[in-house]
Amino acid sequence: MSVTSEVDVGVAARLFHGLSDPTRLRILLGLLDGEQRVTDLVSAVGTSQPNVSNHLACLRECGLVVDRPAERRQVFYSIARPELRDVLVASERLLAEAGHDVRLCTNPLMGAPREDGCHG
Repeated sequence: MSVTSEVDVGVAARLFHGLSDPTRLRILLGLLDGEQRVTDLVSAVGTSQPNVSNHLACLRECGLVVDRPAERRQVFYSIARPELRDVLVASERLLAEAGHDVRLCTNPLMGAPREDGCHG
């Protein structure tokens, strides 16, 4: 399947841009093992509850995660589509093979840190 013939390239770019946020990516990777509560994700991601909740809201609005209310006002989150799970697993395999090259990439268009330590 060709992205240019099947899907608007802009929509695909928006998807990958959304996945490029480290917090959202950590949340999604944390959900690979199954549904999680916000408190579980806070521990796994290492950031505040409001930050995790905001990112989950973004992911939910974009159809990447779904929520399931439980007792005592708890909510469980999970990956919405098996295709997203496949993309995340494939990215882990790709990084196992090409991660060193990606890490060494200094092209500022790829978000590489500048020599002064800032991101381009």
